[in-house]
Amino acid sequence: MTPGSALVLAGDLGGTKTTLGVFSPERGPRDPVATTRLVSGDHSGLAEMCEAFLHGLGVKVCHAVFGVAGPVIDGRARITNLPWDLKEAALAKRLGLHRVTLLNDLVAMAHGVAELEEAESVSVIPGTADPAGPIGILAPGTGLGMAWGIRGDEGTLRAFPSEGGHTAFAPQGELQEGLLAFLRKQYGYVSNERVCSGMGLPNLYAWLRHTDPEAEPEWLAAALAGAEDPAPVITRAALEKDVALARRTLELFVRILGSLAGDLALTVLATGGIWIGGGIAPRIVPLLVDGAFREAFLTKGRLRRFVETVPVRLIQRADTPLVGAASRALADAPMRA
Repeated sequence: MTPGSALVLAGDLGGTKTTLGVFSPERGPRDPVATTRLVSGDHSGLAEMCEAFLHGLGVKVCHAVFGVAGPVIDGRARITNLPWDLKEAALAKRLGLHRVTLLNDLVAMAHGVAELEEAESVSVIPGTADPAGPIGILAPGTGLGMAWGIRGDEGTLRAFPSEGGHTAFAPQGELQEGLLAFLRKQYGYVSNERVCSGMGLPNLYAWLRHTDPEAEPEWLAAALAGAEDPAPVITRAALEKDVALARRTLELFVRILGSLAGDLALTVLATGGIWIGGGIAPRIVPLLVDGAFREAFLTKGRLRRFVETVPVRLIQRADTPLVGAASRALADAPMRA
C-alpha cells in the first residue's frame, strides 16, 4: 500500500448483521484490506462498532460510506429493528473523519452492481442491456428493497432510492386475488413487502394452507410453530423435502416477484436491465429460471413487447452492497488522508 493512501471505511448495516470493511485506492472496492461481520444487536451503536474495528486493525481512515436498511433523509437514518438514530455529521465528528455518507442499502447495492463481474450474476431472462439505459434493482430479503439508477455522461452510475416495496400489492389471477382478500383481514393495507420477502413467505404459506388444510405435514407444522423465522423452514421443506405445500408457496412467490420485476422495468423504463438481489433469490435459482418468473414478468398487456427486450440478472455475490458502499467511498474520498 502506498504511504499516505486514503483508506476508506465502508459498511452494510442491517437489523441483524453488520459488515464493515476497510478499502484502499490501490486494491479497489472488490478487494478489501480487511473486513468483519458483526451481530448488530450486540453493540450500542455504529460508532462503537467502527471504533473497535479500526482500533483492532491499527489503521486510520479518512472517509466512510454506510449502506443502511431504510430511507436516508437529510443525512439521517434509522435502521429497522434497531434503536439506532444515525446522523452523518455526528458520526464524522466522533470517528474523526473527513466525511460520513449514509446511503439506502439498495442504492449501495446499485453501486455494487456496476462493479460485478459476469460470473457473479446469473441470467434469469436473457437480453442485451443498453449500457446507457436505466437499471432497476429489486431485492427480496427480510423486507423488499428497490432502487434504480441511470448512467451519467461519463458512464458513472447515479443511483436513487425507492420505497417501492411498500406500494400496494396488485394481484394477478384468482389465486392472488384470494391471497389479497385473506391478508386484508389481517393487515388492512397489503404492501408488496407483505407477499414478496422473508416476512411475506409465511403469509403465502398461510394462505395456501388455508385453501388446503390437509396439505400440511404434521412435522412441518411443528417445525414452523417452534421457528423464530419460518421463511427458511418453508424454503428447506420445499427444496430439500419436496413438500408440495411449501413448493407451491415458493412458486407463488416467484410469480409475484416476476410481476413486480416487470412493473419496475416499466416504471423506470429499464433498458439497462433489471437486477435481482437479496438473500432469497440465490437459494431458488432453479425456480426462477423454469419459466414462471418469465411469464409473470412479461404479462404486461400492450407493453409486453417492451419488457421482452429487458434482460434480468440475479446477483450472486453476497457482499455486493458492501462493494457498492466501498466504490462510493473511494470515489468521494480525498486522494490522501
